[in-house]
Amino acid sequence: MTDKPDSIFSSFTDPIPPIRFDVQIIPIEQNGETFLYFQDQYGYAPDDFAVPHSARNIFSLFDGQRSIEDLMEYTGSGVTKEQILEYVQFLDGNALLHSPYFREFAEKTELDYERSDVHESITAGLAYPDDAEEMTHFLNEAFKKLPTSDPVQTAKALYAPHIDIRVGMNSYVKAFSAIKDLKPKRVVILATSHYSGMHPDIYEESPFVISTKDFKMVNGTIKTDHTSIQKIKEHVEGTEEHYGVTFRDRAHRVEHSIEQHLIFLNHLWDHDFSMIPILVGGLDELFYKADGFQGQQVENFTGLLADLFAEDDDTFFLISGDLAHVGKKFGDDKPAKEMFEDIRNFDDSFLNHGASGSHQQLLDLMSEKYDPYRICGYPPLYAFLKTKPDLKGEILTYDIWDETERESGVSFGSIIYR
Repeated sequence: MTDKPDSIFSSFTDPIPPIRFDVQIIPIEQNGETFLYFQDQYGYAPDDFAVPHSARNIFSLFDGQRSIEDLMEYTGSGVTKEQILEYVQFLDGNALLHSPYFREFAEKTELDYERSDVHESITAGLAYPDDAEEMTHFLNEAFKKLPTSDPVQTAKALYAPHIDIRVGMNSYVKAFSAIKDLKPKRVVILATSHYSGMHPDIYEESPFVISTKDFKMVNGTIKTDHTSIQKIKEHVEGTEEHYGVTFRDRAHRVEHSIEQHLIFLNHLWDHDFSMIPILVGGLDELFYKADGFQGQQVENFTGLLADLFAEDDDTFFLISGDLAHVGKKFGDDKPAKEMFEDIRNFDDSFLNHGASGSHQQLLDLMSEKYDPYRICGYPPLYAFLKTKPDLKGEILTYDIWDETERESGVSFGSIIYR
């Protein structure tokens, strides 16, 4: 036990820390046996961590109140306290218990990421191949076999999904083929932040999260535009809260919304370009008071982006967002299929307002019932429409992923702004 960190659980009488509530435990079949696979969307636990299905019984006793001494009455003969402690420490050491060790480990992981210069891909090998040559073949086949758009010669922005490529490839191909001939020197990326809520102490009043890291993708590394980011820093220095911006970028660590777009840019563009990666957190406060504190932050930050980049011919805006998230997986009482007609109507309005260039119409729609379908593309698209108001767009795609086995669904679409 001496080689374990001091904070690893090591008591027979103290309550055993519970299994982390934010980790999914999924039964999987392998070679005729059932295992419990731990899926940690925050990336703290090992990717391939699994235990025999029989362990579920003991997990159910880890309620944060029972000690190892208390568990002894539930175990079979021959099981010792030392064996149970060793198992608890095994789980704790793999960041699966909500324990003091886990909290220390999680914070160190976040700080290490913030201090690094490179963002390592977290989607490679999951949604697409993790080998560069295989990736090129994978995308070449998609662009050869699926319907494409006629390439535009000029455009200012593209709103496109970040849904899993395996279910949204048609939409990706149709959207990104439209911009394949463009050669901007700079891409300002406004993307959904799914994980800002993990760190309310940092992001509660900072919806705009800028990273200075280069993004290392399977098919090439995309550099950040340090010169432009420095200009932003100089404008907001000392008044970051006024602009709602932060450069503490831990929200980027496990975020997929930017990565899904970068692999397509790398594949289609062969010219040199850099990027400004900006995650946009929830803008729900605008539903209640559009001219309140958060509304003023959005006004200030999008105004700054407009001053620096909106009229620059060398700058292209890429907006990453999906549409509705409905069904049992997302907390609805009824299956997604029963809601598809309603969300199609809502999505149609959302995309049309987005294409019209009207940030006010978009906000009015979202505010009417306080985002009833969980549209994650609202914050980045609204921020873009505030940055470049009244720019007209054309809807390119619309689709719904019907995840029947989980009675859920996600819709997604794309808009090109010429």
